[in-house]
Order: sequence, then C-alpha cells, then structure tokens
Amino acid sequence: MGIGATAGVAAVGGIALSAQAAGSKSTSKASGALAFDPDGYTKLTTTITDAAGTEHDVTYHFWKAVTYVANPVDEAYQSLNVSVPVEIDGTAVDASGAPILFANAVGGYMPSSVADATGVGGGGMTGIPGGGAPGASASAAPSASASASASSGTGTGTGEVQSGGNAMVNGGEMVSLPKLALAAGYVVVEPGARGRTLKDSDGEYYGVAPAAIVDLKAAVRYVRANKGVIPGDTDRIVSSGVSAGGALSSLLGASGDSRIYDTYLKELGAADASDAIFATGAWCPITDLEHADGAYEWNWGSNVTASTGKVVDQTVSKALQSQFAEYQAALKLRGLDGFGPLNARNYDEYLVKQYLEPSATTYLAALSASDRATYLAANTFITWAGGKATFSWADFLTHVGARKKTTPAFDAFDLSAGENNEFGKGTTVSRHFTAYSLKSDTTGLTARRLDSDIPEMLRLMNPMYHLGKENPGRSRHWWIRLGTKDSDTSLTVSANIAAAADNLGDDVNHLYYWDEGHGSNTDPGDFIKWIAKVSGYKGKRK
Repeated sequence: MGIGATAGVAAVGGIALSAQAAGSKSTSKASGALAFDPDGYTKLTTTITDAAGTEHDVTYHFWKAVTYVANPVDEAYQSLNVSVPVEIDGTAVDASGAPILFANAVGGYMPSSVADATGVGGGGMTGIPGGGAPGASASAAPSASASASASSGTGTGTGEVQSGGNAMVNGGEMVSLPKLALAAGYVVVEPGARGRTLKDSDGEYYGVAPAAIVDLKAAVRYVRANKGVIPGDTDRIVSSGVSAGGALSSLLGASGDSRIYDTYLKELGAADASDAIFATGAWCPITDLEHADGAYEWNWGSNVTASTGKVVDQTVSKALQSQFAEYQAALKLRGLDGFGPLNARNYDEYLVKQYLEPSATTYLAALSASDRATYLAANTFITWAGGKATFSWADFLTHVGARKKTTPAFDAFDLSAGENNEFGKGTTVSRHFTAYSLKSDTTGLTARRLDSDIPEMLRLMNPMYHLGKENPGRSRHWWIRLGTKDSDTSLTVSANIAAAADNLGDDVNHLYYWDEGHGSNTDPGDFIKWIAKVSGYKGKRK
C-alpha cells in the first residue's frame, strides 16, 4: 500500500501534505527473504510535539522487526522498523519521495534491538546480557536514569542514552529525532544491530567489531534494494546516531560502498545494493579509537579525574599527548574557514576561535540581560564585549572542571574499557588495540604483539581511514554536534571529522553546544530542517 498525493495541501514543518493517498509504483530489486512486504504494516496514531512545542496528531504505517539479511546471526538485532506518515493533523501525507531518516540507537557499542518497539522511536540499546561483558567502564552506557547528570556535564559515566535516536536537550529532557522526522513528513527507518556484549552458548562473542557497522550497512542495502516498495527516497537516506551510535553514523557516511566490508556482508546474505547514504548526522561520536587516548590526553590531560579527584599519571598523559601530536601532523588537515594546517600546537587556538567562543556567544546572546549578567558574574573568565564572548583555552579547561575518564581513556591497561570489549574476539572478552597500552598491560593475559587482525578491525571501525582515502561513496553532507563539557571524548575527534570532510569539499555543519555534556542535542528542529534543505525536499502535491 504505497502513498501518493492529490490536490489540497497543508504544511507541517515545511513539508507539503496531500488531501488523500494513492498508490506508488514498485521498482524493487529485492526478492525472496529480502523482499519488503508493502502490506505488512500496522496503522498507528500518536501525538508528537515538534521542536517548537507544537503538538501534531500523526497517523502512520508501522512495519515491525523486518529482518534485513538473508543469513542472520541473530534476528533479534538484525532487523529494522519502518514508519511512514500517512496523515498529519487530519491531512493525508505523500511520503513516497520523502527523505529517509536512518536512526540507529546504538550506545556504548552495545547491542541495539527494535524487536520490542511498539511504535516509532521505540527501539534502543538492550544493555548487558548476563555474563556478557567486562566490568563497567567510563564508556559503557548507563541506564536512562543516569542521563540527566550527563546533560549538565557533571556525570561520571558517559550519560549516553539511546532509544530510537533519542538524545538529551537542555534541562535533561529527551528528544526523539525519529518522532520529529515523522511529524515533519519523513520516512523513518530504525535499524537494530549486534553489539559487543552478545555471547553465544559456546562463550563466543558475536557482536564485537565489525558487527555493528556491517549490520547497519546491511540494513541500508536492504532499504535501497527495496526502492519503490519501502516508501521514501532511497537516494536521500540521512543517518543519525549518538555517542557510539554517532561514531557508527559517521562511519556509515564515510565508508559508503567501501569494498573492505564485502566479505562480511556476503556472509550475512546482505542485499546486492549500495550501502552509501546521502547525509550524516553524528552527535558526540566516540570514534577514531586507536588515536583516542592521545587526543583525550591532549584535551583533558591537565584536569583532575572526577572519580579520583586527582590528576592522572602525567608521564603516561604526556606520552599519549606526544602520540597525538604525531598523528595530527600526519593527517595534514586544514581548519575550517581558512584557518590553515591543524597541529597539536595550534589546535587549542582553533577550537577556541572556531567553536568555543562562538558557542558561548550564541548561548549568552540568547539569555535575557539579567540572566546574562548573572552568568557572567559567575564565570568571570569570559569577557563579554560587543556582543561576543572571548576567553583563553586554559580558562575554558578550568571551567569544564573534572574529566570523566582515567588514563588511558579507551585502551585501558587492565582491559576494563568498553572499547577493549569492542575489539574482543571469539571467547576472548577484551583485547588491546594499541601498541602503547599493550606494552603497559597490567593483566598479564596478553601477547607481546597486537593480534594480527587488529589493524583490519581498526580500518573497518574508523571513519577517518575512509575520509583519508577520499572514499568516492562517502556522504557529502555532514551534521556534527558535541557538548563543550563532554569529556567522554576529546573535542578534537569531531573537529577532525569535520575538517577531513570539509577538506574534501563536502558540506559540513558543525558546532558545539555550550555547557552541555555527553549526548546533548539542543537544536533538533534545526537538524530536521537541515534534512529538507540538503535533500531538496519540499513535499509533493498533485
């Protein structure tokens, strides 16, 4: 039952709505197990409050837990939900040519399932199955109850909360991008994916790297193979994700149609179609993992750690900072807006001028005169003159305060980090993925050299690798966001992705949220509008 349009239109969120629905023509190339059933939906109605606070009554067709590969390892995770609006505020919608929001709900590189969802925005991270993971780490995702502290930048965990693409907004409230997209007239696809804690009866981990990205690519291939049957424009797929989900979203955008995943996709029986996406939305991406320890120390090395109240071992911190300097120089990136070459010596200046001062300025300008005066009185490191905020990098670090993670932040010497588990293999729960941490291993359980497959795993999991190769199948539109108080990762990680994409000539929309922590999203409505802008979608009418 496809969706068409006739005369008589209204508009919601800039999307034209039609007065009645008609059929759509199928151009699907999928067959057998990978053929989408156009009649297999449930008709649902819900009320969605948009980013401006306006309520909309939305009727939509909902396809639940559709398996997207022919040879699934675990259907509970390798399935997707599809939501297609058919009526908004009493007016029929034509979503046949609408952009498709591809909203992953991965958090902490954990498994994500849509199997229990009862409607749009209902999927999410499933947590840790029994006996499945090492001890909780700074980068393991907590429950939803932990998210409020993360939004203010005061929590001790990542604070990442995932449920169908949800993130935090000001004040600790939740925002669901899938619901906002549906209310704007877009098609929403929510894919599940395997994650690092999944373990079979033989004790083997089957969701570690590169399972999550392979699954998401397979899901994209399924959607594209069913062009004309799954409503929406399969050439205008826009991904979204937060934290590890943001990492996977950026990786999905950077690695479109890369051949290095072919063997993995073939094993799953993925559809014979493109896995390239049109645009990428990534919030606080936890990525570039093999260089993340150095980047973290360069950024937060002088700050005390929240859990200990002490500064980390400065010998280790400075060694990792030196690694970052070498890596950053090798990238040969140029900053946005003509800044010039980015290196460890000038990156602080770049972050302050390009992102942090503009972020503070936007925040302060939006306050009332009295509230702004109160904030400035409490934060005297900021100079406010001519409607602009200025400050030093050192004062900014003092303002942020304690860092969340110890050192190394990602490849822990004792293999306790979630990322160590992400690079587990077989019955080995966790492995080192950097030579530095391997050399300083405190468990006594590791070999003298990194396992031979680690370099391949790192290439499969790092968007910077694909951007460095100028992958022709990459996304050409990038929306990247991060909170200025997010010490779950380095501020340079998202800035490097933005610079790499910009240097290739891609369209980049990147900014930081002032005084926000991990998982924040303070401009969700702007993202929904951005999708319409970059996709050129204005809705259809007849």
